[in-house]
Amino acid sequence: MSVSATGIRPVDTEAPVLAVHDLRKSYAETRALDGVTFEVRRHEVVGLIGENGAGKSTLLKMLVGLVQPDSGRIELRGTPVKMRGIAQAGAAGIGMVFQEQSLIPNITVAENILLAAEGDAVRGGVYRWSELKRRAQVQLDKIGSDIRPDAVTETLSFADRQFVEIAKVLATEERTNAEPVVLLDEPTSVLDRDETEILFAQIERLRTRASVVFVSHRLDEVLRVSDRVYVLRNGQTVAECTPGEVDEAALRRLMIGRDLEGSHYGEEDQRPPQDEVRLAVRGLTVRGVCDGVDFDLRAGEVLGIAGVQGSGREELCRALFGALGMKSGSITLDDDAIRPRTPRAAIAHGLGFVPAERRSEGMVGTMTVAENMTLPHIGEVCTGPVLRRGRERRLADTWIERLRIKTPSAAAPIGALSGGNQQKAVLARWLVSDGLRVLILDHPTRGLDVGAKGEVYRLIRELTASGVAVLLMADSLEELIAMSHRVLVMKDGRVTDTIDASPGEKPTPLTILERMI
Repeated sequence: MSVSATGIRPVDTEAPVLAVHDLRKSYAETRALDGVTFEVRRHEVVGLIGENGAGKSTLLKMLVGLVQPDSGRIELRGTPVKMRGIAQAGAAGIGMVFQEQSLIPNITVAENILLAAEGDAVRGGVYRWSELKRRAQVQLDKIGSDIRPDAVTETLSFADRQFVEIAKVLATEERTNAEPVVLLDEPTSVLDRDETEILFAQIERLRTRASVVFVSHRLDEVLRVSDRVYVLRNGQTVAECTPGEVDEAALRRLMIGRDLEGSHYGEEDQRPPQDEVRLAVRGLTVRGVCDGVDFDLRAGEVLGIAGVQGSGREELCRALFGALGMKSGSITLDDDAIRPRTPRAAIAHGLGFVPAERRSEGMVGTMTVAENMTLPHIGEVCTGPVLRRGRERRLADTWIERLRIKTPSAAAPIGALSGGNQQKAVLARWLVSDGLRVLILDHPTRGLDVGAKGEVYRLIRELTASGVAVLLMADSLEELIAMSHRVLVMKDGRVTDTIDASPGEKPTPLTILERMI
């Protein structure tokens, strides 16, 4: 790896498509960017990595005009620019595929792709549907997609919606007469292995007509798809690397500024579960998605659930938490029969749930970090009807410190935090109470960097050591196997296999995969 004193390689004689110079941004006393510099060349895929709070999200928002820098310079095709919003950025040829998708679900694919850029596909305020679909199809053809332009967006899989987002960005090409710059923010975070492979093939197609910035915490993916990789740490560009000259371990060291101690998953700290059954599920049926599910979950156990999309595993977990109605079946918690019909009832029984879609389901973006943490346990920070703000803040501060959540204070809006720090705050809300007995985790490390993932793994180990039982759906089969004592395999709404994953008996990902499909 060759890095100059500034962390940047010499620039090619051809001007880069996109270049940023010494960008800086502060929020109160928090310095989000502290002199970031990097460049993107024509038809290049540039990886951008860093810990949560390193400045990646702030940088991307600057490039599309959602955040204004305090100082520094952005150049597009050799010309200094100041973006004042997404529309202006799109008109200049910069488009972003957000980690939290930005499509409108109840309109067609064509409408989403050409939203606010319909041109002569609208006359007199009325859609010319044939022209709208024709123009949308042009964008879909650019990435080789077979998605129908007249399909209603909410009927598509998450992976297909990602491709619609990319097609929407490519539509800027017609408005600028220039090859676009596409910013991909964690595009694979909720994709399975097959969907990820499809996306990678689309990125290869994309680079023939665009330049790409690829942001991901999955370092193996960054090394695979990128021509060059920039590393951010504490708001600064600390290195530029070439895949082939560095490995994942070297990138981790650059991201966090030190070597990680112990194994990545903390497997050496995994303790055997207790003998007592904490949760017993018999014949649980959810109309159309789960059929007669049986399993036992012991105190102190991590029970992984493996299955492809549509296997019923997400619906099973939602039914246990009272967010989805059961048709039949029984649930026994510590020898007491329960039937939580609402999340509130589940919480009262000592169940917690961290959803995969944190922004839409796991938090209230306009409320503070402290308010989000204590929301399910409001009685613990109240005296009668009076909310004790000091008690709430002290409780939140404890978990902000323990989870190393980067926030100006507990009083900051949770929506202003980076995605990974939002996820840690959502996880913390179940840790503030002493009454937690079962914690259901739906992809709890999604969007977290390697250091933050390690902190979550450590917390899971601590929780199970105290007797909390955990149901886990993980980001990868490797993570699921490493963290679990046993793995349930679900297929077509049924449990088809239970696999021992205790230390010394860990199955391979291929073993699990073969039984999932």
